[in-house]
Amino acid sequence: MEFAALRDEMVASLEHETKAVVESTETARAMRAVPRHEFVDAEHRAYTDQSFERLGTRVLSPSAVGLLVEALAPKPGDDVLVVGAGVGYTAAVIAEIVGGEHVHALDIDRRIVYEARGNLADAGYDDVLVDCQDGARGLPEYAPFDRVLVEAGAVRSPEALVDQLTPGGRLVFPKGASSQRLVAVEDGGVVAAYADVTFAPLLVDGEQASAVERNRTVREDREHAVRAAESRRGWEHEWIDWDG
Repeated sequence: MEFAALRDEMVASLEHETKAVVESTETARAMRAVPRHEFVDAEHRAYTDQSFERLGTRVLSPSAVGLLVEALAPKPGDDVLVVGAGVGYTAAVIAEIVGGEHVHALDIDRRIVYEARGNLADAGYDDVLVDCQDGARGLPEYAPFDRVLVEAGAVRSPEALVDQLTPGGRLVFPKGASSQRLVAVEDGGVVAAYADVTFAPLLVDGEQASAVERNRTVREDREHAVRAAESRRGWEHEWIDWDG
């Protein structure tokens, strides 16, 4: 069976009333478009609704991703920050909606960052920026964001992430410790609560499996080159004859 047909079956099951986690046309279209088999190491389970482990992190089931994206409610052109890159699949689904150049993903584990970058490139989403940083601190150099999604549990809204939202922007995260509920926060308050969920806690420096290593991505190389070129306008000469 072709992968497109498998994706269609997968999304149809998520739209069905027995699960009903995907309701919007945009989320359904995005999940039908993203080749999930590029993000998992076993093609036969790429389109089954199950989660599994990879490099010490959990690869979310399609229903979990559908729930997160529906709660986030991104719109075309929104700038989105995803904290917890995982294998990159959630970021790819969001990129299908907002555009790859508008998606930024962070993970504190360098191995996971490399994995996500490779998967996204293989799937055709190499414009998504994936960086190795402490997600609790956000990504201030690219802020503000219209949407922030945290794929890790926290007892309260991470202050740095709230501060990096645009006015009226939305933060979605699993709230709680041992017992968690997915919530959406706008203007500092919870505006919606969704299903009970179970996510690993949001890590901070010193808790990651591998060391944080800041490194520039391919997309950042292009952006830095453009900024460098713009900064040289009018200053191409090595000297200026002020008296001349």
